[in-house]
Amino acid sequence: MKKEGKMHNTLTYVMHHWRLYVFFLGPALLLTIIFRYLPMGGILIAFEKYSPFKGFFGSEWVGLEYFKQFLSSPDFISYLVNTLKLSVFGLLWGFPVPIILALLLNRIESSKIKQKIQLVLYMPNFISVIVLCGMVRILLSVTGPVNMMFNTTINFLTLPEAFRPIYIISGIWQGAGWASIMYTASLANASQELKEAAQIDGANIFQQIKAVEWPAIKDMVVIQFILQAGNIMSIGFEKAYALQTDLNLGASEIIATYVYKKGLLDGNYSYSTAVGLFNTVINLILLITVNKVVEKMNDGQGL
Repeated sequence: MKKEGKMHNTLTYVMHHWRLYVFFLGPALLLTIIFRYLPMGGILIAFEKYSPFKGFFGSEWVGLEYFKQFLSSPDFISYLVNTLKLSVFGLLWGFPVPIILALLLNRIESSKIKQKIQLVLYMPNFISVIVLCGMVRILLSVTGPVNMMFNTTINFLTLPEAFRPIYIISGIWQGAGWASIMYTASLANASQELKEAAQIDGANIFQQIKAVEWPAIKDMVVIQFILQAGNIMSIGFEKAYALQTDLNLGASEIIATYVYKKGLLDGNYSYSTAVGLFNTVINLILLITVNKVVEKMNDGQGL
């Protein structure tokens, strides 16, 4: 009865002050509809032989033809495997790093030193992807610092086997510090009394992390893992395309770069939209699956 009364009072309040809600929420809802929901109509292109001159409703309907064309393509498996390898290895190597950084930062008692270290760790995040790729190309060029250091003349970006480590390591360097902010904020909720009690009892660093700090960030870790694992197929084309060369295509050609080339460079809008839609559907399935698996492993707690 109390819940029903509360709900009734809330609805009454909202109805009485509806103009206030429209004033504040209206613009946000309008922008969301215009820029988020209306563009979804563009997926119709994937099922049509789209012509910019005929438009959405005048173009010939072809159904699943472009999906079949992509799935039967001899390069489909190669693009899919390259995408999955970049994502899965990036998740396995990169996901623990922000957590470790946050735990290490939390052990620094001097606030001034901690702020300076955080500044250094966060700065790479503000470097654009193209600038980062330019830096990587300079560092790993034949006459770059890495080759000078080891007295070699290897062009790393021409080696397919080197592309994946370069892509993942540079991504960790750029984003790990910024990603650690959420875990650092969660660690602020860790009980200092429990930490001091653990220290008095003679607990070592790992025991303190397990007993005090890990419970404070566990929920955040689970949420971030589900989101990142569910977005395994969502690799932006910019970085892969900027680091791509004719000699490393065997490892660097992923679904995102393929969509970019087919859609914008070749002008095959319908085919590229179908490939992009396929990618999105796989992402959605992965997100739901990972969330269900984590719920079972985490006492029913997921997204």
